[in-house]
Order: sequence, then C-alpha cells, then structure tokens
Amino acid sequence: MAEYICLFHKDTLIIKSRKKSPLLSRTVVLLFAVVCGFYICTVCLKQISTTTKFKFQNIQVIENPTPDSNIIEQVDAQIPTLHYPKPETFSRGECTQNPVRFFAILSMQRSGSGWFETLLNSHINISSNGEIFSPMDRRKNISTIIQTLDRVYNLDWFNSASKNECSAAVGFKWMLNQGLIEHHKQIVEYFNQQGVSAVFLFRRNLLRRMVSLLANSYDRYAKLLNGTHKSHVHSEEEAAALSRYMPIINCTSLISDLKDVEMDVVKAIKYFNSTRHMVLYYEDLITNNTKLQDVEEFLGLPQMELSSRQVKIHKGLLSDFVKNWDDVVKTLNGTQYESFLEADY
Repeated sequence: MAEYICLFHKDTLIIKSRKKSPLLSRTVVLLFAVVCGFYICTVCLKQISTTTKFKFQNIQVIENPTPDSNIIEQVDAQIPTLHYPKPETFSRGECTQNPVRFFAILSMQRSGSGWFETLLNSHINISSNGEIFSPMDRRKNISTIIQTLDRVYNLDWFNSASKNECSAAVGFKWMLNQGLIEHHKQIVEYFNQQGVSAVFLFRRNLLRRMVSLLANSYDRYAKLLNGTHKSHVHSEEEAAALSRYMPIINCTSLISDLKDVEMDVVKAIKYFNSTRHMVLYYEDLITNNTKLQDVEEFLGLPQMELSSRQVKIHKGLLSDFVKNWDDVVKTLNGTQYESFLEADY
C-alpha cells in the first residue's frame, strides 16, 4: 500500500497511513440501513397483519354472530304465539284483528284448578272453558281429542266463561288422567305446532289433596247440600257443611299412594318439557300475590286484579278433617312426607 512520507524535522520521519475511501464507508452504512429497514418493516407488517386480522375477526363476530340454539329457544319460550282464529259459528266482527293466545291448564283433581280457573276468567281478556275432557267421548282416541282442541282454539266452543269475540287468551282445564298422559306424544306435537302454552298447576301438600279427593268422592253420592253435589262452593255455610264429613285414610297404602302421585307429576312435566310451559303450585298462589301476575305475563296479557267467589272447604288444621288422624301421624312421622302433617294449605 502506498504511504505518504512527511518530513517535519531533519531528524524526524513520520509515516502516516492513507485515509480510507469514502465509498467503502458509505457502502457499509447503506447496507446496515437496508438490513435495519428490512427488519423494521417485517416486524411492523406482522403487527399490522395481526391487528387487522383481529379487527376483522371482531367485526365478523359482531355482524354475523353464531346463533346459540339454547338462547334462541329461551327467547322463543318467553313469547306466546299469536293467533287470528276464524270461527265457523260466528263472526268476530271488529275483533278480527285482535290476536289470541292459546293455553291449557294441566292439573290433577282437587289441586285448586277450579279456583285458579275462576281467577283467570275474572280477567276481561281470558276465556277458560272448564274441564272439557271430562266426558269420555271427547277423549276416546287422539282423533276426537284433536277435534275438540280445534273447536276450542278456533273459538267455536261456547260456555258461560266464553268471551269469544274479543278474547285475547283462550284455554281450558285438562286433568292428567283424561287422556293427557296416554296420548302425550301427539298432544305435545299439537301444542308445539299450534303454539299452545301449558300452565301446570299442582299441589305440594298431597295429603290435603287426598283428603279433599276423598271428601268430594263421598259427596258425589251423599249429596250433602240439599240433595245436590257441589265440587266447589261460594259460601262459608256450604263449606262448613261439606267439611263435616271426616274421611278415613288407608294408612297401609298411604305412602305408596303419595309416591304414585309424585311420579305422575314428574312424568307429566317430563313429557311436556319441550312445550312452552310454566309450573305453579296451589300453595304459592295463595301465599304469593305476584304469582298471578306471572301468569298474566306468561300469557302476554295486561295486568289486572283477579278475583274468585269460591270459598275454601277444608280450612285450618288437617287433623280436624281426618277421622283416623293418629294412624296417619304414625304412618308419616319420620318419612319424607312428615311435613304434610303441619302444612296449612
């Protein structure tokens, strides 16, 4: 390599290296800048890609949510189906465009369904047509059952409770032993197709129900009220007259009888679980005023004060209405049904 020789003094000789080429330095700097720039761009692009992807995914979730079948079913179950019946026996006139909801009270004898139905019928917009499947000819097979249901829900069923022209909710009482369980598959299908809401009404204290059932069965033949049989009464005097009869409970089969009734209730709710339904208990309706408001809301109706003229027959301690009460106490003490001995309703 060539060198520059400088003479500063006659005795001094300094040899100085030649300066580096500026082109080389610039090339090194340029290469470094290119490498750094490439690295920075790569990192930024990855971040931008990730962020953009995340944003697009978020937008996609918001704009096109994946339907949750459970949520949809829950929402649908809260909305009663609207119907616009066209009866064959009369014209609804100006009420033609008024929507109607369909319902059925599913219950057991002596569980408070008669009293409950009078409460519903005190609402200006509700027509509940009673125990329409009590006669055998209406439930001898599924065809006659469907025909009867069609008449009721088409508003072609007439009785004292009917508010046909401008009814906003129409239904009836249906006892579990009136073909309901026997033909439950076809009935569930009908309820779901026609948008019928099921209102279960049961009694928690099955012992009180048993006493009421035995007393009512006795009066069916004894006709204690001036030679007439009444399942429901409207005066304290009539209630007192019917409550004087004290049935004898078969303690040998008592526990198994109570279990059978419990199983009937469980079975009914299980069979109709896929329908739009609510479950009520007689005791709750008596002690909780908001339960009736829940029913009105369930049927999609305006809130109104509901009332009934019916008078309870067996009021007070259950021991006052059972002839062999001591035997009943011995049978139920220490069992899962012991609480029935003390309940007030």
